[in-house]
Order: sequence, then C-alpha cells, then structure tokens
Amino acid sequence: MLNNIKKGLVVSCQALEDEPLFGSEIMKRMADAAARGGASAIRANGTADIGAIKQYIDLPVIGLIKQEYSDSDVYITPTFSEVEALVQSGADMIALDATNRVRPDSFSLSALMRKITAAFPDQKWMADCATVEECKEAQQLGFHCVGTTLYGYTNETKGRKLYDHDLQFLKEVINAVDLPVIAEGNILTPEMAARALQVGAHAVVVGGAITRPQQITARFVEEIHK
Repeated sequence: MLNNIKKGLVVSCQALEDEPLFGSEIMKRMADAAARGGASAIRANGTADIGAIKQYIDLPVIGLIKQEYSDSDVYITPTFSEVEALVQSGADMIALDATNRVRPDSFSLSALMRKITAAFPDQKWMADCATVEECKEAQQLGFHCVGTTLYGYTNETKGRKLYDHDLQFLKEVINAVDLPVIAEGNILTPEMAARALQVGAHAVVVGGAITRPQQITARFVEEIHK
C-alpha cells in the first residue's frame, strides 16, 4: 500500500454526525469522486464508512475510529476494541493517535502496540503524531509510517500549523525517522500539497479542503467579510 500511494494524494472522506454529509452512502460517493479525480487512497472514519467505500471503489483505505473517552484526550482509535473493529472492516492501514497523551484507562501506547501487533501481525499501522519525538517513538514501536496529523492539536503544539516556517516541522520529522512520512493537517491548496511532496513527504492527506463543503464555505465567507 505504501508503495502505491508514494508521491500521491490521499483524500480524507469523513463527516461527523452533526455534519450535513454524514452517512456511509454519501461518503462512498465522496470517495468515488476522489478516486475519479486521481486519489491514490482514502482515509475514512468508522467501520460503516470503510466497509461501504471498500465495496464501492478499488482504492486502499486508511481507517480510523474517532471515539471519545472521559479519562483521555486521545480520540483517534484509542483502544484495542476500535482496532479490532477496524481490522474486521477490512481497512488496509489503521491510523492511531501516537501522541504522548494519556490513553483511556492509562493504557500506554507501547502496551497497545504490543497487543495489536501480536493479535494482527499482517496489519499495517499509521502513527498520527504531533511532535518529532512522538514520530521517533512510533518508529521504535513498529509503525509502518508516521503522519503529522495531530501537529497543532495537542496542548504541546496548540495553535501551530504544518505550513509554519515553510514546513519546518515536516522537514524535521523527515530527517528524524526512516519511515515514510505522511503530510497531513490544514493543507488547503494544491500548491501546499505539492510543496509538501517537494520537501520529501511520502504522500499527502487532504480532507477538509476537498470533502467538507461546510468548512470550505466558511473559509470563503470569512475571507470576503474581512
């Protein structure tokens, strides 16, 4: 899968329950539109959407489950139960929060990785990270690739953007690990995606700028009313 997406565009097709496009019927068609446009893979949330997308189009899927727990800020595939459901859904790669934040029931990321790699030895894993150190730790734990997904979304990195200082964070991650690095997070234009590949990203994930018209509209409205 990683070879297939190299230097390509992964389109994140996600909609939460409070969004107008929520539902697997809509998401599978969104994924079809992305595939027809040349996407190399799809990133999708939830077993219903993943199953529908995989039955509808022939592209690999990076799967995750967003699940909130009262004792943790980790919400991207936080526990073994979400991983198990994603494996059963047929996700080609599974994305997990790989930040240093406390996980549900204080279960460590290293303990979770030992458990899931033993249970599902053929599965591929993507680490959603926020710092260089987390990316380096993910490599040691056996992830197959790392993503900049959570940069700017943790207390340690709050407010930062992937494109600050001409992708400085992305460059630091690429230099720090030997794994493929997936650029993800607030990539809003084709030029930004191309630049991420130019500096060495293995692939680029774009979501809201393509598949969330509510957010796209809000950006236009905000700009014209400045």
